[in-house]
Amino acid sequence: MKNALNLLIVLSSFIGYLEWGGGNSQLLIQMEGEILRKLTSDPASILHPLIILPMIGQGVLLFTLRQTPPNKWLTLLGIVCIGALMVIILIAGIAGQRGMIILSTLPFFAIAIFTIYQHFLRRTRV
Repeated sequence: MKNALNLLIVLSSFIGYLEWGGGNSQLLIQMEGEILRKLTSDPASILHPLIILPMIGQGVLLFTLRQTPPNKWLTLLGIVCIGALMVIILIAGIAGQRGMIILSTLPFFAIAIFTIYQHFLRRTRV
């Protein structure tokens, strides 16, 4: 179950949604595709903490899928790395009163909270 939760965190991070001037909008998965394309042509353009940290977090969580059970500290690291971007997206949605942006972050936060509960707070039955 913990592996499935880690996978769900990664998948839910892909549906983060952003809007900006001129009627532009994208899901995070679309932005990540563009970032990966730029990686080969202009790697310096993607060197920003809000780009690098979430991708590291996704990589860490994907790595934990190979562990049984997944390491709870690596899971927390992945959540925090992705969560940094998701908090900023949530704040932007609240500040701009954009319901779609706010709603796009809620699955990530719900799954992250439940995952932290499962890894750290849930007592195992003996």
